[in-house]
Amino acid sequence: MDSRDLFEILTRDHIDSVRAFLLSSLRDNVAAEDVLQETFLVAWKILDRYDRKLPFGPWVRGIAAKLILNHRRKLGRSRVHYCDETVLTHIDDGFRDFARLHGDTFDEKLDALRDCLAVLSGPQRESIKLHYEHGLHCKEIADRLGIGFEAVKKHLQRGRALLSRCLGHKLPQEVA
Repeated sequence: MDSRDLFEILTRDHIDSVRAFLLSSLRDNVAAEDVLQETFLVAWKILDRYDRKLPFGPWVRGIAAKLILNHRRKLGRSRVHYCDETVLTHIDDGFRDFARLHGDTFDEKLDALRDCLAVLSGPQRESIKLHYEHGLHCKEIADRLGIGFEAVKKHLQRGRALLSRCLGHKLPQEVA
């Protein structure tokens, strides 16, 4: 298999997870798509540096993380939600855990998240959906749901904790 075929397969397998990684830290769809395109362009240019013995996902997310930091430096702190390398590392750790879920494709792995979302209360699920799928801030969610700002913060906090526990139970247990 030549490099072009390999890259095409790896791109198809990982583009959705890299997009999710970018959206989880940039929270701007247009910027995330721009950085996504740039990530895979850079990956193609330096594909000869990729060690085929290692997983492609963490390698390409590492490229994306560096591009996120560059993007933020260009725009300045005032225009974007800021997070540093430590936060990006934690996000990447979550994606490593996510990759361990059952399923061959990103969408199949999302089934575990969908199952866990169904366990949340209505207000928790709506708050999570509005915040992470639609990019709304707590005040906007509060206005839309007709509840207080602090209630939204609690719904998000508790919803994330329940999702984390639920997904933790769905991860294959490591043999010690």
